[in-house]
Amino acid sequence: MKLSSLRLVFAFSLAGLLVACNQPTTQQAPATPAAETTAAASPEAVASPSPTMVTLPPLPDKFAPVEFTDVTAQAGIKFRHNNGAYGKKYLPETTGSGCAFLDYDNDGWQDVLLLNGVDFEDAPKKRKSVMALYHNNQNGTFTDVTAAAGLAKPMYGMGAAIGDFDNDGFDDIYVTALGENKLFRNAGNGKFTDVTAKMGVGGAATDFSTSAAWLDYDKDGKLDLFVCNYVEWSIEKDLHCTLDGANKSYCTPESYKGQSARLYRNVGSKFEDVTQKSGVGDPASKSLGVATFDYDRDGWMDIFVANDTQPNKLYKNNGNGTFAEVATTAGVAFSEEGKARAGMGVDFADYDGSGFPSLIVGNFSNEMLAVFHNEGKTGLFIDEAPSTTLGQATLLSLTFGLFFFDYDLDGRPDIFLANGHVADDINKVQPKITYAMRPKLFHNEGKKKFSEVTAKAGKPFAKPIVARGAAYADFDNDGDQDVLMTTNGGPAYLLRNDGGNQARFARFKTVGAGSNHNGIGAKVTAFLPDGTKQWQSVHSGSSYCSQSEFVLTFGLGRNDKIDRVEIEWPSGKVEKLTNLTANQLYVVKEGSGVIENKPLPLAAPSPQPSPSATIAAK
Repeated sequence: MKLSSLRLVFAFSLAGLLVACNQPTTQQAPATPAAETTAAASPEAVASPSPTMVTLPPLPDKFAPVEFTDVTAQAGIKFRHNNGAYGKKYLPETTGSGCAFLDYDNDGWQDVLLLNGVDFEDAPKKRKSVMALYHNNQNGTFTDVTAAAGLAKPMYGMGAAIGDFDNDGFDDIYVTALGENKLFRNAGNGKFTDVTAKMGVGGAATDFSTSAAWLDYDKDGKLDLFVCNYVEWSIEKDLHCTLDGANKSYCTPESYKGQSARLYRNVGSKFEDVTQKSGVGDPASKSLGVATFDYDRDGWMDIFVANDTQPNKLYKNNGNGTFAEVATTAGVAFSEEGKARAGMGVDFADYDGSGFPSLIVGNFSNEMLAVFHNEGKTGLFIDEAPSTTLGQATLLSLTFGLFFFDYDLDGRPDIFLANGHVADDINKVQPKITYAMRPKLFHNEGKKKFSEVTAKAGKPFAKPIVARGAAYADFDNDGDQDVLMTTNGGPAYLLRNDGGNQARFARFKTVGAGSNHNGIGAKVTAFLPDGTKQWQSVHSGSSYCSQSEFVLTFGLGRNDKIDRVEIEWPSGKVEKLTNLTANQLYVVKEGSGVIENKPLPLAAPSPQPSPSATIAAK
């Protein structure tokens, strides 16, 4: 939402006259049987600070369509992805790379990380290209602090997963790559330290890693790490493939052997590779996307893996350190015709209010988006795309990054798709399909129906690009969710959500105590005055090689408050907050309730250099 200057002055004049009324209370909700011991051992939650109250501006009778604006240039983001291409048509040139939102310095504003490749070792010249970390200046602009942060490390980067693996209060960065992956520990002073070797999460030099996600699969309060691996490829193993019988084209992954994903268990001083003994080892997989979620609501985090030309995998957490692979019996391994598709990005949400999380998976052109609806306690999923507009509207698209997010804050998760083909010459053999493709946006109309609103979403949605990674966050702290996209061999795009006269909202940042510090795995449920409820869970990963913000945004429509919020922490503790005012950010700490709240949108202060930017200047 972008307020006019007059509305900003009005809103913050009111914010200065805050009154302490409608105080939130925090109390222990009855523990579920499975979590009874853990919850009983936890300390009672103390009273929350009173949230500030503000008179909310009136809403219009009818909301105007939300549009997005490309603000990349004015934000100061100058980035171009290097895929290393120089005519050899190596397979990795088609795959990268991703992006991430993170608040690395804990100033309450989302920063941006963009992954990059490098030139191949046999290339005639070596360009200097590294990932880019952009610090949010809190005024709509960003400063490149990559070198000062210690992240100017050349590597053929693919994806990023953000998480506080050592529970010190600062988010760390895991970067996947063609070759050794890297774990960068946040020192808390604007700098990152490479602790890959010490922590044992680099993988093998022959790995081709893609998406990754942090999760606490054993509920010990420490974040574990799941890493997708793609295929066995090297310059020496590169194959000659062709579309027209003469010129070399990019080979399909079917031409190469797969690589097993890896699961690392956090044992404190290091990580232990538990891939085989946990049951997730599978050398036939060719993994590009991962989502960690509790699909069967048994209190344990499960893992869904999107595979390229191989069946998808769904690893059900057995609660004893092992997983059972159930994708085929659950109905998510194949298409409706029983075909293994080219799965890439993946995300989950309860898009129809059933209480169970459903999945979306981006697939190759002529395969359409997969919309696996969770049928509930049966443990089954049904792909609803073929029978809905989502299927026909995405039939020719090749989707990498994708996610659920409530872009218009009406309380229903919408769908964003980042599209782009892998073959730059595809139009020669398939005239209806292009290399560059437009992003797509689908509005959730309720009752499991979506309508495509791409044409109404603003100029960025009219421009064909070769998109790969995609993530969302409220980078300008105005309450609505903005979009970040990367392209293959091209620029990144920051799209600002210009909701204008948007609906009400509430944002929640979780801080674990008995659980991991990020609260990854926490389920937050909001009960509204109009009788509806909605829930989300804090998670790492999803989309394609990308990471969205941890803060959860709830669209409240015309509701001025939330009657009750219930938070189910990974530790088993269940907390309840009551009577929360709309249009605020609530920081909730496990066992302590609301420890901070701020009315949104936040005022934009004069730009101040970040600590790391100051270091760079010196």
